[in-house]
Amino acid sequence: MLDILFRDEHLIAINKPHGLLVHRSPIAIDAEEFALQMLRDQIGQKVNPVHRIDRKTGGLLLFAFDKPTEIAMQQQFMENQVSKSYLAIVRGYTDDNGEIDYALRKENGTLQEAFTAYTTLQRAEIDVPLGAHATSRYSLLRVVPTTGRMHQIRKHLSHIFHPIIGDRTHGCNKQNKLFKEKWDMTTMLLHAENLVFKHPVSGEQVTINAPVLPGFKQVMDMMGWAL
Repeated sequence: MLDILFRDEHLIAINKPHGLLVHRSPIAIDAEEFALQMLRDQIGQKVNPVHRIDRKTGGLLLFAFDKPTEIAMQQQFMENQVSKSYLAIVRGYTDDNGEIDYALRKENGTLQEAFTAYTTLQRAEIDVPLGAHATSRYSLLRVVPTTGRMHQIRKHLSHIFHPIIGDRTHGCNKQNKLFKEKWDMTTMLLHAENLVFKHPVSGEQVTINAPVLPGFKQVMDMMGWAL
């Protein structure tokens, strides 16, 4: 059963598990469950997502019950009027704060401006050797993207050489192998933590938070981190 974080007459938000697709996709033929259909079955009502998060990303996912609300919220997302934050566990020690202003290329080759800011919340050094290093270092980040490009956070953190643990596409193969072999962990450690937006009907500010999911929490505990 999906964890419902917020619900009123117009909107509903869930804490999407890592690895669950938002909806059916022709490129994901291995998937049998989808957040959209699971939520519809769970509440017995039709809903539609107003934004997307990656299959491997866990956390906050917002749906609308009616078409006008869906359109209004999609417009807010497209115009960057929604404040979003994520948590990420990455390789190495990051700076206390950072800004990544690095254009990303679309599939058709067009470059798009992309901007991401982050704050380092915690750091840990654990007694696990990797390669030439006697220990392994990691950081827990709060990440705020101000543009919404595909895989933006994943690509940006890889660009500054602090890839997200468990990111097979843009991450570090050695780290991903270590987590799989030593801790049986394949979860991509990126979590959609928070949304702040203007309610499209009432006009009031809405803030929704999503607690981290079990796989993410497991690694936080292993690092000795608490929020």
